[in-house]
Amino acid sequence: MINESMNWRAEPFLLKPVGKDYLWGGSRLNDDFSKGIEMEPLAETWECSTHPDGISRVDSGEYTGMLLTEVLALHPEYLGTHPRTKGELPVLIKFIDARQNLSVQVHPDDAYAKLHENGSLGKTEMWYVLDAAKDASLIYGFYHDMDRELLRESLRKGTVEKYLQKVKIHRDDVFYIEAGTVHAIGAGALIAEIQENSNLTYRLYDYDRVDKYGNRRPLHIEKALEVANLTRSDRPRQPMRVLRYKKGCAMELLCRCRYFQVERLLINTERCRELAAFQSGSNSFQVFLCTGGCGVLMTERGTSLRIFRGDCVFVPADCEPFRIHGRAQMLVVGC
Repeated sequence: MINESMNWRAEPFLLKPVGKDYLWGGSRLNDDFSKGIEMEPLAETWECSTHPDGISRVDSGEYTGMLLTEVLALHPEYLGTHPRTKGELPVLIKFIDARQNLSVQVHPDDAYAKLHENGSLGKTEMWYVLDAAKDASLIYGFYHDMDRELLRESLRKGTVEKYLQKVKIHRDDVFYIEAGTVHAIGAGALIAEIQENSNLTYRLYDYDRVDKYGNRRPLHIEKALEVANLTRSDRPRQPMRVLRYKKGCAMELLCRCRYFQVERLLINTERCRELAAFQSGSNSFQVFLCTGGCGVLMTERGTSLRIFRGDCVFVPADCEPFRIHGRAQMLVVGC
């Protein structure tokens, strides 16, 4: 007798994040998202990650407790056929709570990282602002053209801040940070970050802060100067966003680039008898990051996942069709 389960496709599964206690972090990831991670401060949670500096674990289904890397090694087909995957998860997805300013920093592109950082990927990223204090801002490039000597001298004198372009931020803003852009998240920002699968950061300036042991964090000025775009940056504008409606939900594109695609999904099935239905293709995995509300994900074979604010769901390529019931906001990430 043939076991019918052999014909079943993969199902979505929850992920358990890894926390990071960087000195600029706060407590909102525990307070607002109930992460239950015993760190103070809790600056970041790496929600979907196969990077060796912090690997997510599976938190539901038959692979509960396994590292995401182990599951993807068993089932490389979960990633899909998109050339960007190349057998590895190409993205890293985080929540970031900035109680203080992050360092002024820059990331290399793929070509520089491959040559100088042992074949690593570079780091282009996108920020979605979940919440922002009244006076919160970010740093995005320079007000005027710079050169290496001027920047180096301003860093030595501690006057670099007057050259950095500051941009006010608001809830629901989107920012695309291309590799080479000098940038920093400012105090009072709660951010969801989607980025290349990399942990390369070159710090230019860190406000002369010290860690809990009284030590200043290392700077990487020479490497940063090699990769930074020193021309004046246009002030970032919010992208045009158009909602597309279907039964029980609406979606809008936030960002599409060569590294990832991010959409915002609004679920509301309170008055809808036909639940929001989803079907993944073979081209790419998807990650559903719940940024607000809650709901229940149900597959055709009857499995259900309860999803709450802050939860992260990995959806394998070509997985079992599923529906979502509830009232929630999510970011949907894929290639």
